[in-house]
Formats: sequence, C-alpha cells, structure tokens
Amino acid sequence: MNIKITDDFDLQKIADSGQCFRVKAFPDGMYRFITGSNILYIKQAEPGLYQISCTKAQWRDFWRSYFHLDRSYRQIRRQIPDTDSYMKKAASCGSGLRILRQEPWEMLITFIISQQRTIPSIKGAVEGIAEIYGDAVETDYETVHLFPTPAQMCRVTPEDLKQFRLGYRNSYILDAIDKVYGGQLDLHGIAAYDDTELFHALKSVRGVGDKVANCIALFSYGRTALAPVDTWIKKIIDREYQGQAPFSAYGDAAGIMQQYMFYYAQQHKGEYQ
Repeated sequence: MNIKITDDFDLQKIADSGQCFRVKAFPDGMYRFITGSNILYIKQAEPGLYQISCTKAQWRDFWRSYFHLDRSYRQIRRQIPDTDSYMKKAASCGSGLRILRQEPWEMLITFIISQQRTIPSIKGAVEGIAEIYGDAVETDYETVHLFPTPAQMCRVTPEDLKQFRLGYRNSYILDAIDKVYGGQLDLHGIAAYDDTELFHALKSVRGVGDKVANCIALFSYGRTALAPVDTWIKKIIDREYQGQAPFSAYGDAAGIMQQYMFYYAQQHKGEYQ
C-alpha cells in the first residue's frame, strides 16, 4: 500500500544517521527497517508518497511512532534562530532525518558495542550476533535474522563473544544480559521514568556511561531533550561554540539538533579531522 508523508523524511539520510545499524538499501530504491520482530520495506514512489510493506493499521499503530511522525521536524528547523548559523547549516544538511523509536534491548547492546568503533564495524558485529542467536524470518526480499532476545542470549559465554572481536565490551554485554534477563533492569518498565531516572537506570549496566545512556534514551525511548556528546559532537562544540554546548537553548528538540550536527560532521569529515 501507499502512504503520504508531508514532513521532512529522507530514507538515505535516516540510514546514514548513526542511530540505526541494520537498515538495508536495495538497488531498486527499497529500504528495510527492522526493530524487535517488526520488519518494514519502504520505498519512495514520488515526492511525499511511499510504498510500504505493512498494513495501514500497522503503519498507524507502530511505524508512524517509530519514525516520530507525530512531530514536525520542518517546523523545528524553522525555529532555529539566525544567531545560530552553524545549527541552521547543519539542520539544512540533515533535513529529512528522523529520531527513530527503536527496541531498547537491541539499542542497549548496540551502543555498548559502538564505543570506540567505526560504523561499519558496529554493523558487522550487530549483524553477526543476529545471525547466530536471532530467529530467521523469510520475507519477499530476503532471509532476515531478528536481533536475539535476552532469553536467547542468556547462555552466551565470554568465549562465544570472542568471534565478534569486541574486546573489553564483552564483559559489558554479559552484564547487560545478566541484568535484563535476570530482572534487575526492566527495559520496558523504565519507560515510565523521567529523563533523569531513565538515564541513571541505564547507567546501572556496566560500561554504560553518559554518552551511551543518552543514545539509548534518545534512540529507544524518544527522549529528545537529551543530546549525546561523542567525539564528533565534542569537536563541533569546541570549534563552533567555543566549548559551550548549545543544546540547552533547544529544550526538547536538543536530541534532534544533535542528530543534525552529527550528520553534518559525517558528511564533512575533513572539517573536523
């Protein structure tokens, strides 16, 4: 079926945004998104019109929220003040990005893996874990492996994880499995927490520091007031904002601004080497 999207929406920019690591682009212009047990194939048919593989009810009840389509990013970009010339430039470059509402368990493991690693290596490790421990699902395009649940990973050993070459992160992953599978950390229950409580609950997992906790809160729980600061964002803050992060001025759009900044830096890496 086809659906209309009138707000900022660019499938390739979303795929390249650094928040999702299992998006797949096909030669015919189709994109695959996967989160939990949900799989979507989506293709732009013409400006503002998209072909989707799910039902109207599935789009309305799940995927609209996943793509954060209940909020106008175009209006958010228009509200950036002229005095913040860098942010206006970054937002223009990143127009079409969306903050995705992804499955918390997968994001917890993914962003633990992401520490001090390149995007291709993160993707390789996440796909490898899914292929070995996750369920296989046949679609019209391919065989997809879902990301494994805590129960499917509960017997994973340090020796098992060595094949993914994650080094010191192995102990962090094992601690995450123990805490979530063992019930010490209820990833769905903490969705009711405020931003501060959620942030500290996520940090109870070994190896989850400020940046990773903010990433999970933003990309799983939709906490758009939180803005993760990694080495790229730190470089931008130092170079463009004299060391003073601009995010407080943007309130509950701070995380969206962070994504525009990160995307701009990825597209202009030579400026921040």
